Amino acid sequence: MTPPRPRGKEGGLVRPYVVTGGRSSASRNHFDLATLVISQSDLSRTGLTPEQRRVVELCLPGALSVAEISGHLCLPLSVLRILLADLMDSGHITTRAPIPAAQRPGKILLEEVLRGLRAL
Repeated sequence: MTPPRPRGKEGGLVRPYVVTGGRSSASRNHFDLATLVISQSDLSRTGLTPEQRRVVELCLPGALSVAEISGHLCLPLSVLRILLADLMDSGHITTRAPIPAAQRPGKILLEEVLRGLRAL
């Protein structure tokens, strides 16, 4: 478990309204907790805020969910959603819906498979 970060100037605590530029909602994109975020590595990161740069770098090895990014960066979801919307608008990230869990096969199908295996 990660220890809590110290508050004050030494801890680097920045108020959420500063991180989001005073905005309280995302421009157009709405992100579910399980939405997967993928970084576009070929774009320049100049002009991004430190928080936006951290999001892009965190997602470079592969896709992470919105909840995972929020946990890694210790950012409230409301703030992260605004940052993600900005990054999506600029083309630095893409998103996709989470992969749904596979449906369990029915009992009849399993019995037919078992019958087929026994026949071999």
